[in-house]
Amino acid sequence: MNNTKNENTEELILEAAKKVFQTKGMDGARMQEIADKAGINKAMLHYYYRNKQLLFEAVFKNAFAMLAPQLNAILNDETTIEDKVKNFTFNYISFISKHPYLPNFIIQELNRNPDFILKMKENKGFPNLSKFKKQVDKEIEEGIIKPINAEQLFINILSLNIFPFVARPLIMAFSNVDSKAYKQLMEERKIEVANFIINSIKNT
Repeated sequence: MNNTKNENTEELILEAAKKVFQTKGMDGARMQEIADKAGINKAMLHYYYRNKQLLFEAVFKNAFAMLAPQLNAILNDETTIEDKVKNFTFNYISFISKHPYLPNFIIQELNRNPDFILKMKENKGFPNLSKFKKQVDKEIEEGIIKPINAEQLFINILSLNIFPFVARPLIMAFSNVDSKAYKQLMEERKIEVANFIINSIKNT
């Protein structure tokens, strides 16, 4: 019973902290506000997390842990580069559409504390490009895709998928679309981005 209660309390804390950090960032967030939002007192919050940095790291790890293993699985499966591009795009956009706060949240922390990602690299499931790079080189050699640096290809895939979510207000303003139309644009990008990248690298 106590273990269940402790797990529930910690879930409440992390959910409350996520919302506060998302809107106010690490520097603007206050432990008292997080405690109030979680429905507990500040002493209880400090029992679980001694300080704000430890709490932020826990929230960030949870956020990153939801996304990183999915990306790593796609990069290291046995499919072709074309299928990897399609699967990466479809899965990423589907996932971020359900968790739209994640890209800005992760980028915000990486800008604030670039060295923190070094800790994350030690975690199981952190994206590894080794197999992806070998596969790109192999398909270039076989004439399946045009010569391209594997890192550059990965950056293209990542940026074309991430930017529309990071720059949502800007895109909505430029395109003069509302939230419903924006969601439709993102749904269409599951195919548009993959086709754009594949057409740019595939030998015809």
